[in-house]
Amino acid sequence: MQGIVLFLLLASTYLMVITKRMPALIRSFRYQSFFLFLVTFLAAFKEKEIGLYVVSGMIILVKVFLIPYFLNLTAKKINLDENLGLFVNSQLSLVLALIFTYYSWVLSVNLGFGQALLQSVAVTVAFSVIFIGAFMMISRMKAFTQVVGILIMENGIFLFASSVSGGMPFFTEIAIFFDIFISVVIMGIFVFRINKLFTHIDVNKLSHLKG
Repeated sequence: MQGIVLFLLLASTYLMVITKRMPALIRSFRYQSFFLFLVTFLAAFKEKEIGLYVVSGMIILVKVFLIPYFLNLTAKKINLDENLGLFVNSQLSLVLALIFTYYSWVLSVNLGFGQALLQSVAVTVAFSVIFIGAFMMISRMKAFTQVVGILIMENGIFLFASSVSGGMPFFTEIAIFFDIFISVVIMGIFVFRINKLFTHIDVNKLSHLKG
């Protein structure tokens, strides 16, 4: 069951790579976060760990509901153009994402995670999500999309930490969730201010400010 959920989490990440519009990107991030919740919930059920149940509840509250709601609200406030503005087209982006997944598997095996199949799959998916999130940050023109890229990377880091150590200390995870939400709020405010001052959030146009 956990393997299927991990596959769906990776599929939702590929969906973010090929999407061309902001609402679809935010919706795909919500799907990814939901599958991350399922992975954590299944781990909590398997290990009978109350702390993991609470963390899975925090995931669905913060990442599935609050953050997507705040992103959609910010996009509406700044009247954001739905087109993401791609430096790399969707087809090539998907090919690169598949390459990232292959090298993630190679990396997970070289790090010694190849003996336990489920852990190897989880680490491979985690590395893939991290690499794809970083790729989206540098291959999309809108600052708003780069905020989502950071959130994608954080999901991958969380999955990696959970897969390797069986979960971080409970209070550390709660503090991280709080920091993430506050960071998204701050980034949303900055995006709003940038849009108000320069009438756009296309980072490709910032080169005109040189001099």
